Amino acid sequence: MADRTRLARARRVADLLDSAFTIPQIGKIGLDGLLGLLPIVGDWATAVPALYIVYQGSRLGVPKHAVAWMLLLVFVDAAAGSVPVVGDLLDIVWKANQRNVARIERHVA
Repeated sequence: MADRTRLARARRVADLLDSAFTIPQIGKIGLDGLLGLLPIVGDWATAVPALYIVYQGSRLGVPKHAVAWMLLLVFVDAAAGSVPVVGDLLDIVWKANQRNVARIERHVA
C-alpha cells in the first residue's frame, strides 16, 4: 500500500509540473513551463519538486543507475530551461518529470 501511495504522489507532482493546465493552440502545460518564464529562478524553483519525484523513486527501490539518470533529467531540464525562449519551449514539450515517473512505474511493475 505504501508503494502505491508513493507512486501516486510522484505522479501527482509530475502532472502538476508538466501538464496541469490546457492552453488552446499549445496543449497541456504545467507549472514547470509557466514558472520557467521567470528568468533563471523559475526553472530552478521547479527543480525542487522534481527532486521529490526522484526521491520517491529511490524509496521505491529504483536501481541506482536509474536514479542517477533521473537526476540527470532534472538537471538538464533546469539548466536548459534557463535558456530564454528555447528553454521555455523545452519545458513545455519535453516533460522530464513525467518521464521520470514512467521510469519509476516500469521498475515498480
